Amino acid sequence: MRVLVAAIFGGIVMFIWGAVAHMALGLGNPGIHQPAHEDVVLSSLHEGLGATPGVYILPSFDPKQWSDPAARAAYAQKSRTSPYAWIVYLPQGDDMTDMHRQLPHQWASDTLASLALAFVMGLAAFGFVKRLGIAAAAAVFAWLSTMVPYWNWYRFPGALTWAALAEQLIGWLLAGAVMAWWIGRQEQRKPI
Repeated sequence: MRVLVAAIFGGIVMFIWGAVAHMALGLGNPGIHQPAHEDVVLSSLHEGLGATPGVYILPSFDPKQWSDPAARAAYAQKSRTSPYAWIVYLPQGDDMTDMHRQLPHQWASDTLASLALAFVMGLAAFGFVKRLGIAAAAAVFAWLSTMVPYWNWYRFPGALTWAALAEQLIGWLLAGAVMAWWIGRQEQRKPI
């Protein structure tokens, strides 16, 4: 039960921190720019990408052609001279100001991540500082295994990648402190 309560506390802290990090501090925006001619780009998306939602990388290369040296050489040339874009595409659009679906998903994600972290923190009789170290290690692990590959392979901006580290590390240190305190508090209450 102590792990579950710690996870709920951690999920709440991470959710609140995420709001502060994105809305007040802007940690979700570094490296993201406004297009020079948004309407020109938007009007070309239906024609260029069709009706299938998903992620598009431009210039595009069909992985089935990897064994074809001529196709690979043509793509290499095109990719050296063309702009690059990583696009999350919804052909029907979505009201980006209406977050009533995303907010519960975010809280659930934060809470489930907190549950995994609280489980690890509660495995042994670690002290507060070691549990906080586990939270920091988990944040760095998550960043290294997710955001750094996106920076490396999908050319995510470096500023966004570093801001994600700050967001995750600070958030998990805050949530980790609450969870470590709760788990340690509950351990101290156990009868001898």
